[in-house]
Amino acid sequence: MIGDDRVEWLTSATPVPYGGAVAAMERRVAEIHAGRAAQAVWLLEHPSLYTAGTSARAEDLLDGGRFPVFASGRGGQYTYHGPGQRVAYVMLDLKRRGSDVRAFVGHLEDWLIATLARFAVTGERRQGRVGIWVARADKPAREDKIAAIGLRIRHWVSFHGVSINVAPDLEHFAGIVPCGVAEHGVTSLSDLGCAATLADVDGALKETFQAVFGLSIHEVGAWR
Repeated sequence: MIGDDRVEWLTSATPVPYGGAVAAMERRVAEIHAGRAAQAVWLLEHPSLYTAGTSARAEDLLDGGRFPVFASGRGGQYTYHGPGQRVAYVMLDLKRRGSDVRAFVGHLEDWLIATLARFAVTGERRQGRVGIWVARADKPAREDKIAAIGLRIRHWVSFHGVSINVAPDLEHFAGIVPCGVAEHGVTSLSDLGCAATLADVDGALKETFQAVFGLSIHEVGAWR
């Protein structure tokens, strides 16, 4: 049985097809629940695609022919994934964290906010809106989403996770109403004038994860 609090840290160097990623997560969740595998964080990119969460509304898919659309078991509505966006799939045993989903989501938000702060970007929560938002000084009265959260819990093990827009093509978000919010926009580190690379963001995610979650990381390398 693997029952300690170490977290395997995995990174995929090339875009991972969505269906394969979900299948791999589901296998890992079952293994964590059975005590046969360590908890894990998996960093990756996907090819350009849209996913529909369990609360997705059909009218929010504005251009379903632009990219493949995948039904997802995670919470939330429509979102875009693609090159230049860092996705972090988080597979943690929440029974070891008090079985408190609300607190876990708060820690994910703290993690994203701390990561963005490493690049002098102030990410903020907003009541009634999921994800992390940036107030645009250059666009008065406008707030843009820079990071998303979408989770599923099975046997008290989390999967799916978070994403940060590093330097994706923001025009690709035009095919959906992102997360059901039409009155605000979407931004990225690049759009905000930050030249951070995916590798830079990966380093910040790793350092802030340890600080926020208080868990030790075991660098594994590629997903296996």
